[in-house]
Amino acid sequence: MSSALTLITDQVRERVRLDGVDLGSDRELAGRYVRDAVQRYSERALGGSLPMLADEDLAARQIVATITGFGVLQPHFDDPEVEEIWINGPERVFIARHGVPELTDIRLAGTEVRDLVERMLQSSGRRVDLSSPFVDASLADGSRLHVVIPDVTQKHWAVNIRKFTARIRDLNRLVALGSLTRQSAEFLRMCVLAGQNILVSGATQSGKTTLLNALLSVARPAERIVTVEETFELDLAARDTVAMQCRQPSLEGTGEITLRRLIKEALRMRPDRLVVGEVREAEALDLLIALNSGLPGMCSIHANGARDALAKLATLPLLAGRNIDSSFVVPTVASVIDIVVHCELERSGRRRITEIVAPSGVVTGTVIEASTIFRLEHHVLAATGSYPAKTAGFTAGGFDLAAVLSGEGG
Repeated sequence: MSSALTLITDQVRERVRLDGVDLGSDRELAGRYVRDAVQRYSERALGGSLPMLADEDLAARQIVATITGFGVLQPHFDDPEVEEIWINGPERVFIARHGVPELTDIRLAGTEVRDLVERMLQSSGRRVDLSSPFVDASLADGSRLHVVIPDVTQKHWAVNIRKFTARIRDLNRLVALGSLTRQSAEFLRMCVLAGQNILVSGATQSGKTTLLNALLSVARPAERIVTVEETFELDLAARDTVAMQCRQPSLEGTGEITLRRLIKEALRMRPDRLVVGEVREAEALDLLIALNSGLPGMCSIHANGARDALAKLATLPLLAGRNIDSSFVVPTVASVIDIVVHCELERSGRRRITEIVAPSGVVTGTVIEASTIFRLEHHVLAATGSYPAKTAGFTAGGFDLAAVLSGEGG
């Protein structure tokens, strides 16, 4: 920020302090305060005591963004094509458009990065400091913030902002974008309505949360859906839904709420479907126990493929303690997970579903047997001719798998 803009910004902040107003929730009032300050500055600049502003309107917008928004980052927050913003250092600010990273020309002072983070955390009730050098938080618009500070990082604050986007709300939109075919979308819609337990796998930024949102959009309107996440990312349009997120411990080390606790609490809330945003650790055990009780559910997991996702889900519960044995976990995963959908982010930035598999419920040694229902072939997600082995849910719901998987229902 230039010295002129810094001077005007400081004058606006001083007036705000004296007037005792809150500009953060009133952009119209903020604009009025800023325009007044810009006008006074320009009058003084005409007298030769200060440098002239090249563009008063641009200066006013930048100052409003600094005071009420996120400063020089605000244009990227406002740009619907920007999916993610990250800061490796004051002079290393990146964005991603359609999955492709770009280095911006933004240059920040070291204190500006800290000020931006503190402003982002204001509405979350979370903190980052030497005693807690990591933070995960949701911004007011639903975007996800992750921050790591020195001395965990080598020198600079590392900031990642995964923007919330409401553009993709249903399976039809994913079909239009080419992420899956009409036939595979119809099959997944049938799986949701039949109460199948669905595991969504993929790498970071491959579209797992987007797919979960799209799948849940086809759930029956009368369903009560309870979601649990580390930080809020899912955005459901369902009429009967409860969303819960984890909580960090206080400075005294008390008050922490873990994902394991949330899953247990969710079961007391009369859910028709339980959704866990992502399983990473021992909470996988609580999820399996919940699904094993007959409750339909969905979750996502980081994995390189659909079968790798099953193997990982069969390993994570072992982190819950020594009394948890793979002889219980592996057959449980095989019996409760009905469908695995794998997502990938291509080098071009395009997100696609590359595989849909259906575990048979059979375990050979330590391997969970599964049939591949759809596979990416010649850049098209095509039906393989295989059928899910577990068909009770489809039959009970009156769904004809043959009509869809043969192509007649697509």
